[in-house]
Amino acid sequence: MKLIINSLEEMKTLSSHLAHLASPDDVYLLKGDLGAGKTTFSQFFGQALGVNKTISSPTFTIIKSYSGRLPFHHMDCYRLEDSDEDLGFDDYFYGEGVTLVEWPQMIEEFLPPGYLTLTIERISDDSRQVTVEAHGAHYENLLEALTHEITPY
Repeated sequence: MKLIINSLEEMKTLSSHLAHLASPDDVYLLKGDLGAGKTTFSQFFGQALGVNKTISSPTFTIIKSYSGRLPFHHMDCYRLEDSDEDLGFDDYFYGEGVTLVEWPQMIEEFLPPGYLTLTIERISDDSRQVTVEAHGAHYENLLEALTHEITPY
Protein backbone atom coordinates (compact mmCIF):
# COMPACT_ATOMS: atom_id res chain seq x y z
CA MET A 1 0.00 0.00 0.00
CA LYS A 2 1.29 3.46 -0.92
CA LEU A 3 -0.03 6.66 0.64
CA ILE A 4 0.76 10.30 0.07
CA ILE A 5 0.81 12.17 3.37
CA ASN A 6 0.44 15.94 2.98
CA SER A 7 0.47 17.15 6.60
CA LEU A 8 1.43 16.29 10.15
CA GLU A 9 -2.27 15.70 10.84
CA GLU A 10 -2.41 13.02 8.13
CA MET A 11 0.75 11.37 9.54
CA LYS A 12 -0.87 11.43 12.97
CA THR A 13 -4.02 9.82 11.55
CA LEU A 14 -2.04 7.02 9.89
CA SER A 15 0.02 6.31 13.01
CA SER A 16 -3.12 6.41 15.18
CA HIS A 17 -4.89 3.86 12.99
CA LEU A 18 -1.88 1.54 13.19
CA ALA A 19 -1.63 1.99 16.97
CA HIS A 20 -5.34 1.14 17.27
CA LEU A 21 -4.70 -2.15 15.42
CA ALA A 22 -1.49 -2.99 17.32
CA SER A 23 -1.30 -6.15 19.39
CA PRO A 24 1.32 -7.71 21.67
CA ASP A 25 4.39 -9.00 19.81
CA ASP A 26 3.92 -6.64 16.85
CA VAL A 27 7.09 -5.34 15.21
CA TYR A 28 7.01 -2.35 12.86
CA LEU A 29 10.08 -1.32 10.91
CA LEU A 30 10.46 2.34 9.96
CA LYS A 31 12.72 3.02 7.00
CA GLY A 32 13.66 6.33 5.44
CA ASP A 33 16.40 8.90 5.14
CA LEU A 34 17.37 11.28 7.93
CA GLY A 35 14.55 13.79 8.36
CA ALA A 36 11.95 11.66 6.56
CA GLY A 37 9.62 11.55 9.57
CA LYS A 38 10.35 8.25 11.33
CA THR A 39 10.61 9.77 14.81
CA THR A 40 7.55 11.95 14.21
CA PHE A 41 5.60 8.83 13.22
CA SER A 42 6.87 7.08 16.38
CA GLN A 43 5.81 9.99 18.59
CA PHE A 44 2.29 10.01 17.14
CA PHE A 45 2.11 6.22 17.42
CA GLY A 46 3.11 6.28 21.09
CA GLN A 47 0.61 9.04 21.86
CA ALA A 48 -2.13 6.96 20.22
CA LEU A 49 -1.13 4.03 22.46
CA GLY A 50 -1.68 6.27 25.46
CA VAL A 51 1.94 7.05 26.30
CA ASN A 52 1.94 10.18 28.48
CA LYS A 53 5.70 10.79 28.53
CA THR A 54 7.60 12.75 25.89
CA ILE A 55 8.78 10.37 23.20
CA SER A 56 12.17 11.35 21.85
CA SER A 57 14.55 9.64 19.48
CA PRO A 58 16.57 6.97 21.31
CA THR A 59 19.59 7.53 19.05
CA PHE A 60 22.13 7.37 21.88
CA THR A 61 20.35 4.91 24.16
CA ILE A 62 19.21 2.71 21.21
CA ILE A 63 16.03 1.53 23.00
CA LYS A 64 13.43 3.36 25.09
CA SER A 65 10.34 1.71 26.56
CA TYR A 66 7.09 3.40 27.54
CA SER A 67 3.84 2.39 29.20
CA GLY A 68 0.57 2.71 27.34
CA ARG A 69 -2.31 0.47 26.26
CA LEU A 70 0.52 -1.90 25.36
CA PRO A 71 4.16 -1.59 26.37
CA PHE A 72 5.79 0.48 23.61
CA HIS A 73 9.43 -0.10 22.69
CA HIS A 74 11.05 2.48 20.42
CA MET A 75 14.40 1.54 18.88
CA ASP A 76 16.75 3.72 16.87
CA CYS A 77 19.46 1.47 15.47
CA TYR A 78 21.28 4.13 13.45
CA ARG A 79 24.37 3.96 15.66
CA LEU A 80 24.59 0.16 15.33
CA GLU A 81 25.96 0.19 11.77
CA ASP A 82 28.58 -2.55 11.37
CA SER A 83 27.77 -3.88 14.85
CA ASP A 84 26.99 -7.52 15.47
CA GLU A 85 26.07 -6.95 19.11
CA ASP A 86 22.74 -8.44 20.19
CA LEU A 87 21.24 -6.04 22.73
CA GLY A 88 18.57 -8.53 23.79
CA PHE A 89 16.31 -7.75 20.84
CA ASP A 90 14.30 -10.96 21.32
CA ASP A 91 13.08 -9.66 24.69
CA TYR A 92 11.40 -6.82 22.80
CA PHE A 93 10.37 -8.62 19.60
CA TYR A 94 8.77 -11.53 21.41
CA GLY A 95 7.47 -9.76 24.50
CA GLU A 96 4.10 -8.34 25.45
CA GLY A 97 4.54 -5.00 23.77
CA VAL A 98 4.76 -3.45 20.35
CA THR A 99 8.15 -2.46 18.95
CA LEU A 100 8.95 0.26 16.39
CA VAL A 101 12.43 0.02 14.90
CA GLU A 102 14.05 2.98 13.14
CA TRP A 103 16.96 2.02 10.87
CA PRO A 104 16.15 -1.73 10.95
CA GLN A 105 18.70 -2.44 8.22
CA MET A 106 21.39 -2.06 10.89
CA ILE A 107 20.10 -5.14 12.78
CA GLU A 108 18.70 -7.32 9.97
CA GLU A 109 20.21 -10.52 11.39
CA PHE A 110 18.28 -10.02 14.64
CA LEU A 111 14.85 -9.20 13.18
CA PRO A 112 11.98 -11.65 13.65
CA PRO A 113 10.61 -13.43 10.55
CA GLY A 114 7.38 -11.41 10.56
CA TYR A 115 6.93 -7.62 10.66
CA LEU A 116 5.32 -4.63 9.01
CA THR A 117 7.60 -2.24 7.12
CA LEU A 118 6.77 1.44 6.66
CA THR A 119 9.10 3.25 4.28
CA ILE A 120 8.79 7.03 4.55
CA GLU A 121 10.09 9.08 1.64
CA ARG A 122 10.27 12.86 1.68
CA ILE A 123 8.51 14.44 -1.32
CA SER A 124 8.62 18.05 -0.07
CA ASP A 125 8.77 19.94 3.23
CA ASP A 126 5.18 18.95 3.99
CA SER A 127 4.61 15.78 1.94
CA ARG A 128 5.74 12.22 2.36
CA GLN A 129 5.09 8.98 0.53
CA VAL A 130 4.58 6.07 2.93
CA THR A 131 4.85 2.55 1.55
CA VAL A 132 3.51 -0.16 3.86
CA GLU A 133 4.54 -3.78 3.29
CA ALA A 134 3.60 -6.91 5.22
CA HIS A 135 5.98 -9.79 5.95
CA GLY A 136 4.11 -12.79 7.35
CA ALA A 137 0.47 -13.84 7.61
CA HIS A 138 -0.29 -11.82 10.77
CA TYR A 139 1.04 -8.67 9.13
CA GLU A 140 -0.83 -9.34 5.87
CA ASN A 141 -4.03 -9.40 7.95
CA LEU A 142 -2.93 -6.25 9.77
CA LEU A 143 -2.22 -4.47 6.47
CA GLU A 144 -5.64 -5.49 5.16
CA ALA A 145 -7.30 -4.13 8.32
CA LEU A 146 -5.26 -0.91 8.06
CA THR A 147 -6.25 -0.51 4.41
CA HIS A 148 -9.95 -0.81 5.34
CA GLU A 149 -9.58 1.60 8.24
CA ILE A 150 -7.94 4.49 6.42
CA THR A 151 -9.24 6.71 3.67
CA PRO A 152 -6.70 7.31 0.92
CA TYR A 153 -5.17 10.74 1.38
